[in-house]
Amino acid sequence: MALLEIRDLCVDYLMQEGSVHAVDHVSLTLEEGSSLGLVGESGSGKSTLGMAILRLLPEKTARVTGSAVFQGEELLTMPESRLRQVRWQELAAVFQKSMNALSPVHRIGSQMADVYRLHHPEADKAACRARVLEVLRQVDLAERVYKLYPHELSGGMMQRVSIALSLINHPRLVIFDEATTALDVITQGQILKEIQRLEKDLGLTRMMITHDISVVATSCTHVAVLYAGRLMEVGPAASVLRSPAHPYTAGLMAAFPSLTGEKKPLQGIPGFLPDLTQTIPGCVFAPRCPYATEACRTAQPPLESIEPGWQAACHHRLREVNNHG
Repeated sequence: MALLEIRDLCVDYLMQEGSVHAVDHVSLTLEEGSSLGLVGESGSGKSTLGMAILRLLPEKTARVTGSAVFQGEELLTMPESRLRQVRWQELAAVFQKSMNALSPVHRIGSQMADVYRLHHPEADKAACRARVLEVLRQVDLAERVYKLYPHELSGGMMQRVSIALSLINHPRLVIFDEATTALDVITQGQILKEIQRLEKDLGLTRMMITHDISVVATSCTHVAVLYAGRLMEVGPAASVLRSPAHPYTAGLMAAFPSLTGEKKPLQGIPGFLPDLTQTIPGCVFAPRCPYATEACRTAQPPLESIEPGWQAACHHRLREVNNHG
C-alpha cells in the first residue's frame, strides 16, 4: 500500500535574476513499511524535495507545484489547520543539525515534554514524562538523560534525542535529512542500526536523504537518484547499486571507496552541476556523461522501466552500452 505518492513535483526558487529550477517533475511512490534512500550530489534537490513535502519552504520565495498525497490526503493544498494535525504527528522529520534546535538552558526532558504537550494538550505532567522516557528508551538513551542539559550530551546522544523527538507523536513516516552526516563512522553505524530496529518495532516508513551511498546500501530497501533536480534512476537498492543502469548512478558508485574486494582507485565525476536558472532541453547530465550523444543534448530522456519497480531516465542505459561494446 502506498503511504506517500509524489507526482510531477516541481520546486522553483524565485530570485531577482530568475527562477532556480531546484526540483523538476519528480514522481516517487513510498510503500508503507519500506525505506527509500534519496541520493545525489550537494545541490541536486534532495533536501528541497523533503522540505516541499513537509511544506516548510517559504511561500514568497519558493513555488511548489505538482502533488504529494500522504495517506490519501494532498499535502500541498491541505488547509493549515489540518496540516498542523498531520505534520510532526503522522509525518515527522529529523534534520542534519536538528540538535542545534534544542535550548541550551533547558533540560532535555522539559523540552521534549513541551513538544508532546503541544500536540496533546490533555496530557498531564506525569503522562508527558512517561511518554518522553518511553521514546528515550526506544532510542537507547538512559533515563538520566531526561534531567540533563544539551551540553552534557555527546553528538551521538544529541542526535538520538532528535530522533526521539520525531517519534514522540507516533508518526507513520519519518524523513531523515542527512541525519547522520555530522557523526563519526562508528556512531553513525550505531544510529542506523537503531533506526532499522525502530522501523521493525514501530512499523515506521522512512525516507533517508543523504549523499552517502553506503548509508543507502546498508539501511534502505529502495533508492532514488537525483541530479540537478531530476530523477535519474529509482528502484530496489540492492539491484540499482549492484548494477546501475544510469551513468550518473555508476559515477556515484565509482566515487565511493569499497572496504571489501579488489581495491580500485576512486574516480570522481568530472565537471559541475548545470546552471539551474536555465531551461535545459536534453538530459541534465549530458555535459558530464561519457556516453552522451547528440540525442542526449537535445531530448530529455523519459523515465522508463528496466524491470518491475526499477526505472532509469537515460537514452543509452549502461546495460545497452555494455552489450554493444
